[in-house]
Amino acid sequence: MAVSTKLSVAVHILTLIGSKEATQVNSEFIAGSIHTNPVVVRRYMSALKKAGLIESSRGATKTSLTREPSQISLYDVYQALALKNDLFNIHQDTNIECLIGRNIQTALEREYRKIQEKMEEDLKKVTLQDVLEDIIEINES
Repeated sequence: MAVSTKLSVAVHILTLIGSKEATQVNSEFIAGSIHTNPVVVRRYMSALKKAGLIESSRGATKTSLTREPSQISLYDVYQALALKNDLFNIHQDTNIECLIGRNIQTALEREYRKIQEKMEEDLKKVTLQDVLEDIIEINES
Protein backbone atom coordinates (compact mmCIF):
# COMPACT_ATOMS: atom_id res chain seq x y z
CA MET A 1 0.00 0.00 0.00
CA ALA A 2 1.36 3.38 -1.00
CA VAL A 3 0.98 6.53 1.00
CA SER A 4 -0.61 9.33 -1.00
CA THR A 5 1.76 11.59 -2.92
CA LYS A 6 -0.81 14.37 -3.17
CA LEU A 7 0.88 16.64 -0.63
CA SER A 8 4.33 16.30 -2.19
CA VAL A 9 2.95 16.94 -5.69
CA ALA A 10 1.11 20.05 -4.50
CA VAL A 11 4.22 21.32 -2.72
CA HIS A 12 6.22 20.65 -5.90
CA ILE A 13 3.74 22.79 -7.85
CA LEU A 14 3.80 25.64 -5.35
CA THR A 15 7.58 25.54 -5.04
CA LEU A 16 7.93 25.80 -8.81
CA ILE A 17 5.51 28.73 -8.88
CA GLY A 18 7.31 30.42 -5.98
CA SER A 19 10.81 29.89 -7.31
CA LYS A 20 12.76 32.54 -9.18
CA GLU A 21 13.86 29.90 -11.71
CA ALA A 22 10.62 29.81 -13.65
CA THR A 23 9.39 32.93 -15.40
CA GLN A 24 6.28 31.54 -17.05
CA VAL A 25 4.75 28.74 -15.02
CA ASN A 26 1.82 26.93 -16.56
CA SER A 27 0.44 23.40 -16.25
CA GLU A 28 2.54 22.08 -19.14
CA PHE A 29 5.76 23.42 -17.62
CA ILE A 30 4.87 22.03 -14.18
CA ALA A 31 3.82 18.66 -15.63
CA GLY A 32 7.26 18.41 -17.24
CA SER A 33 8.94 18.86 -13.87
CA ILE A 34 6.68 16.37 -12.11
CA HIS A 35 6.57 13.89 -15.02
CA THR A 36 2.81 13.76 -15.17
CA ASN A 37 0.00 14.87 -17.42
CA PRO A 38 -0.94 18.59 -17.47
CA VAL A 39 -4.54 17.61 -16.73
CA VAL A 40 -3.41 16.18 -13.38
CA VAL A 41 -1.53 19.40 -12.63
CA ARG A 42 -4.59 21.51 -13.50
CA ARG A 43 -6.66 19.52 -10.97
CA TYR A 44 -4.15 20.30 -8.25
CA MET A 45 -3.90 23.92 -9.31
CA SER A 46 -7.68 24.22 -9.18
CA ALA A 47 -7.69 23.08 -5.54
CA LEU A 48 -4.78 25.40 -4.70
CA LYS A 49 -6.53 28.32 -6.36
CA LYS A 50 -9.80 27.54 -4.58
CA ALA A 51 -7.89 27.59 -1.28
CA GLY A 52 -6.45 31.00 -2.13
CA LEU A 53 -2.82 29.87 -2.40
CA ILE A 54 -2.33 30.72 -6.08
CA GLU A 55 -3.81 33.04 -8.66
CA SER A 56 -3.62 32.96 -12.42
CA SER A 57 -4.39 35.35 -15.24
CA ARG A 58 -6.61 34.63 -18.21
CA GLY A 59 -5.10 32.04 -20.51
CA ALA A 60 -3.15 30.56 -17.60
CA THR A 61 0.09 32.11 -18.83
CA LYS A 62 0.86 33.79 -15.52
CA THR A 63 0.46 31.90 -12.26
CA SER A 64 1.70 33.24 -8.95
CA LEU A 65 1.49 32.64 -5.24
CA THR A 66 -0.96 34.83 -3.36
CA ARG A 67 1.51 35.17 -0.48
CA GLU A 68 5.23 35.03 0.00
CA PRO A 69 6.63 31.48 0.27
CA SER A 70 7.51 32.21 3.90
CA GLN A 71 3.80 32.79 4.59
CA ILE A 72 2.54 29.48 3.17
CA SER A 73 2.94 26.47 5.43
CA LEU A 74 2.78 22.85 4.41
CA TYR A 75 -0.31 22.69 6.61
CA ASP A 76 -1.96 25.30 4.35
CA VAL A 77 -1.27 23.02 1.39
CA TYR A 78 -2.47 19.97 3.31
CA GLN A 79 -5.73 21.74 4.11
CA ALA A 80 -6.16 22.93 0.52
CA LEU A 81 -6.12 19.34 -0.65
CA ALA A 82 -8.53 18.16 2.05
CA LEU A 83 -6.20 15.30 2.98
CA LYS A 84 -7.40 14.91 6.55
CA ASN A 85 -8.94 11.51 5.86
CA ASP A 86 -6.29 10.27 3.42
CA LEU A 87 -3.49 9.71 5.89
CA PHE A 88 -4.72 6.74 7.90
CA ASN A 89 -7.50 4.50 6.77
CA ILE A 90 -8.60 1.74 9.09
CA HIS A 91 -9.76 -1.48 7.54
CA GLN A 92 -13.42 -2.18 8.05
CA ASP A 93 -15.39 -5.40 8.22
CA THR A 94 -13.52 -6.99 11.09
CA ASN A 95 -14.80 -9.99 13.02
CA ILE A 96 -16.79 -8.64 15.98
CA GLU A 97 -16.66 -12.08 17.61
CA CYS A 98 -12.88 -11.61 18.04
CA LEU A 99 -11.53 -9.43 20.89
CA ILE A 100 -9.05 -7.74 18.54
CA GLY A 101 -11.44 -7.51 15.59
CA ARG A 102 -14.12 -5.95 17.79
CA ASN A 103 -11.81 -3.27 19.23
CA ILE A 104 -9.04 -2.61 16.73
CA GLN A 105 -10.82 0.25 14.97
CA THR A 106 -11.42 2.22 18.17
CA ALA A 107 -7.90 1.60 19.43
CA LEU A 108 -6.32 2.64 16.15
CA GLU A 109 -8.57 5.70 15.81
CA ARG A 110 -7.30 6.95 19.19
CA GLU A 111 -3.65 6.43 18.28
CA TYR A 112 -4.00 7.74 14.74
CA ARG A 113 -5.74 10.88 16.02
CA LYS A 114 -2.72 11.62 18.25
CA ILE A 115 -0.32 11.05 15.35
CA GLN A 116 -2.48 13.16 13.03
CA GLU A 117 -2.51 16.07 15.48
CA LYS A 118 1.27 15.93 15.93
CA MET A 119 1.84 15.76 12.19
CA GLU A 120 -0.45 18.76 11.60
CA GLU A 121 1.44 20.78 14.20
CA ASP A 122 4.71 19.90 12.48
CA LEU A 123 3.31 20.83 9.04
CA LYS A 124 2.43 24.27 10.41
CA LYS A 125 6.12 24.86 11.21
CA VAL A 126 7.43 24.23 7.67
CA THR A 127 6.95 26.81 4.93
CA LEU A 128 7.45 26.81 1.19
CA GLN A 129 10.41 29.09 1.85
CA ASP A 130 11.98 26.32 3.94
CA VAL A 131 11.51 23.89 1.06
CA LEU A 132 12.99 26.37 -1.44
CA GLU A 133 16.01 26.91 0.81
CA ASP A 134 16.47 23.15 1.20
CA ILE A 135 16.41 22.74 -2.58
CA ILE A 136 19.07 25.43 -3.01
CA GLU A 137 21.22 23.86 -0.29
CA ILE A 138 20.90 20.38 -1.81
CA ASN A 139 21.73 21.73 -5.26
CA GLU A 140 24.85 23.47 -3.98
CA SER A 141 26.20 20.44 -2.15
